[in-house]
This record gives sequence, C-alpha cells and structure tokens, in this order.
Amino acid sequence: MGDNRFSCTGQGIGGERFGIETSRILDACRDRDCFENVRVFLTAGGEELIARTSNVRVKSAKIVASNISVDPIQFNCGFFTVLVRFYVCCKFEVCVPMGQSQEIEGIAVLEKRVVLFGGESNVSIFRSRACDSFCAAPEPVCCGQNDPEAVIEVVEPVVLGARILENCACNCCCCGCDIPTVVTDQLGGTLCDDDDNDNGRFLTISLGLFSVIRLVRDGQLLVEATEFCLPDKECNDVADEDPCCTFRQMPFPTSAFCPNNVAPTENGQGRSRGRCSCNS
Repeated sequence: MGDNRFSCTGQGIGGERFGIETSRILDACRDRDCFENVRVFLTAGGEELIARTSNVRVKSAKIVASNISVDPIQFNCGFFTVLVRFYVCCKFEVCVPMGQSQEIEGIAVLEKRVVLFGGESNVSIFRSRACDSFCAAPEPVCCGQNDPEAVIEVVEPVVLGARILENCACNCCCCGCDIPTVVTDQLGGTLCDDDDNDNGRFLTISLGLFSVIRLVRDGQLLVEATEFCLPDKECNDVADEDPCCTFRQMPFPTSAFCPNNVAPTENGQGRSRGRCSCNS
C-alpha cells in the first residue's frame, strides 16, 4: 500500500506571527426542533390520490433548498434575527384500490427563527476582482454591506410520521405559490394551492431536525505560523497490483462488527453496555 502521509523537510520560518483575514464566529446555538403536522404541497396527481386513500407512509425526506435572512433588531444593537426556511422534498407511498400502491412527491416548508449576537460595524467593505479594470463599473454602496453572515449546519430530517387531516388542521408557514420554482421544478409539475383543493383533505408530515446556527463576520487575526515549504515526496504513478494482494494488506474492520458499548446519557457521560467480545 502506498504511503499517504504528508512530510515536509524544507526550511520553514517557525514562530513568526502573521495577520490573516477570516470569518470570526460571534455567536452560535444548536437546537433540535420537532415540526408536527406540516402541510405537504402536492401536484394535481398527488391531490387526487390523497382524496381517494387514507393509507400513506413516508419513504424519504430530503432538504433540497433553503432561504436565510438576517435582520437587525431595533433598539437592541448588535443582535440580529435569523429566519430560515428549509424546503424538504418528501416521497410517499399511498395505497390505491385493487391492492396497488403508488409513489407521490411533495414539498414541505419548515421555518425556524433565532436571535443571535452579531456585533456592530459602521464600515463598508470593498474587494477587488481579477476581472475588474480601470474602466469597470463601480461597486455601489448598499445598506448592510458589512452585516454578519448566518451559517447553518443541518442534518437530513428525521421522519416521525405522516397523516391525512381534514379542513387543513395542519401547520403551514406559506402557500404553494410562495415556493420558488427552483424547488417545484424538481417535482415535474405545478403545486396545488388552497383554491385547487376541493376535497378538504391535506397530507401532513412530522419531522425532527437537528441544526447548528452561527453568525460570523469578517475579522483579522494575528496567529503564529510556519512558512509553507515544498513536500519532499515525489508523485508516482499507480502501479497495477494484484487485487487479492491489496485486499490482504487492508486492516480488518473490527469496529464494524462490534456495536458501540457506551450509551450516551442526558449529561453527556457514557454508560457502559458491556464489553465487546471482538478483538482488535
């Protein structure tokens, strides 16, 4: 097996301080949200199937787009409201007459709002571009040019269930016409709105979402660093090796056959479930 370690034996300058420009995290939070009975917007074909069935299950749910807005809070300088909308593409399996099943897709919209500290800044930031020339169009000054930026990390939603409700006793933060076309184009059809629903039945989904939200702002830091040097390892062509020989040199994946023997608790401490009999 080839050696993938990076080594460098050049003459670097150690212990020097360098100024770097990076995104500085000013505030952050984590959360677990349960969105219960969120309306799923369907196409005309999906609405017709929901009108004729009461048996439905979720096959998958995947975030396909998001919209993030950051607005300052009046009379509370330095704090900002972060409003996030997640557009989730959901796939369902519904039972139709004669014991048959059919798949339909729809869009669920999840909305989350948090308040975080983003600091204050009264400067405008301009950056040059490689394609700009002396006669290039000037960059206008716009409000909020140095507002903090929201960064959101989220895992795929956890499906908790699906129901068909009457008279829209469901949660919905928008209408079908508010969903951007970049999202609806993935369904291959036009979504139905409230005016197009004559049967009074609505498909809903319950989802769990784990997320981390942080506000960052451009800042300058002074760090100790070592000057970059060239590696001493040469680039070699990949040799045609015997696949069985390569396989025999791979370490046995012991951990894949041994379940985790420590269960997490509420306070973050581990609780032993017993020892694994596998040998490393």
